[in-house]
Amino acid sequence: MPELVYPPVIAAAKTLFRVLDLKITIEGAHHVPRTGGAVLASNHVSYLDFIFAGLGANASGRLVRFMAKDSVFTHKISGPLMRGMRHIPVDRQAGAASFRAAVSALKQGEVVGVFPEATISRSFTVKELKSGTVRMARSAKVPVLPVALWGTQRLWTKGRPRTLTRRHTPITIMIGEPINPADFPDPNVLAAELTTRLSALVDRVQRDYPDTPAGPDDTWWQPSHLGGSAPTPEEAAALDAAAEQRTPSANER
Repeated sequence: MPELVYPPVIAAAKTLFRVLDLKITIEGAHHVPRTGGAVLASNHVSYLDFIFAGLGANASGRLVRFMAKDSVFTHKISGPLMRGMRHIPVDRQAGAASFRAAVSALKQGEVVGVFPEATISRSFTVKELKSGTVRMARSAKVPVLPVALWGTQRLWTKGRPRTLTRRHTPITIMIGEPINPADFPDPNVLAAELTTRLSALVDRVQRDYPDTPAGPDDTWWQPSHLGGSAPTPEEAAALDAAAEQRTPSANER
């Protein structure tokens, strides 16, 4: 099937990045296989993470099919783009169909992008990972690549105003070595390995980030353990729980 939508979207994004003079650093792009299926498992700190995680695979000539909530696919603007790029909708009330679609794509040689934390981390640390990432990699017999993103939260994240026109912002994309599910017969051990590697990558990109807060009012984008004013993981969990209680369920809508 010809790719009529994805390449122009990538070209437009790269043009915007140049206009904004974003300081994008990509490390480990060579880990993305040039052929065959693979799962990219990224941390999640921004609403824009799928753009930058996908950019990390671009050097290998791969177009990443991201799993995203189905409401994005029904939106009048984003919907046609998401469908045109052959991303995978996720209905959280009926996740089995989404899982099967992702496994099918992987078996057909696609690279599938997932955010195993499911939602943006308010603490900017790695939250507990959902099991679907490991299960789909095992089912399709493809590697999992941990991906760490940092700096994207300064453009647009949960609980902060959008600053999409912010210029000169450093963005780091780091892709770790592939994890072969065949090396981990126990899925729980595989899940723990992914958590360990992803957390280590995120810690590395945070500590090596080339920018620092401009002053006391600019520490919000730094995690608390590095001296920032972002919520601690415990505070973030409480905020998430409160937000969940305020959101009506599908049966209440």
